Amino acid sequence: MQNFDPVTTSSSRLSPFVDVGSESGPKHLRWNRDTYYRMAELGFFDGKRVELIEGEIIEMAAMGSPHITCVMILGRVLAEAFGSGYCVRTQGTLDLGSASQPEPDAAVVTGDLRDYAEVHPKTAVLVVEVSDTTLALDRTLKASLYAQNLIEDYWIVNLRDRCVEVYRKPVQDPNLGFIYSERTVAGEAHSVTALSESAAAIRVADILP
Repeated sequence: MQNFDPVTTSSSRLSPFVDVGSESGPKHLRWNRDTYYRMAELGFFDGKRVELIEGEIIEMAAMGSPHITCVMILGRVLAEAFGSGYCVRTQGTLDLGSASQPEPDAAVVTGDLRDYAEVHPKTAVLVVEVSDTTLALDRTLKASLYAQNLIEDYWIVNLRDRCVEVYRKPVQDPNLGFIYSERTVAGEAHSVTALSESAAAIRVADILP
């Protein structure tokens, strides 16, 4: 995980919003949605996989072949499981506010693909991240972000252990912040079902590359 240095990329036209701890102490610079997209238009992120998460621009590792294959499989399997009335966006942006523009590996949203021709969806009935090198990030920062935005159904396809981790029941814990209070793990020989399409069981083996 790498944070871009705002000192070297900001200008009067590309200014992040600023959190100031104290007048004499260090300032923590945080990026907002408008600046993030303007930077992308200017080519700051060319050749990089980046996401805006809680005001930080995070560079993701390049995807290996198993990761890419799994994402492509997910798109097909989820589309078959959900059917009409839903659409599956693979590696598309979710607009979760001015400080967060994540790009989950798969997100199932209501409606038709053309409904989002002009704007990104602001929520999803299911979000899925494919994890190998990003497992820690997806279990912590990403999980907290999705819980905060009341994504009821969040899955991690764990390529290391060849399983699917299912996170549900988002809550705000007084000590831990936003978390999922329910976590189950389905191994390769088992199936998972989405909350919004419980009649369609998906075999974990059918998701894995």
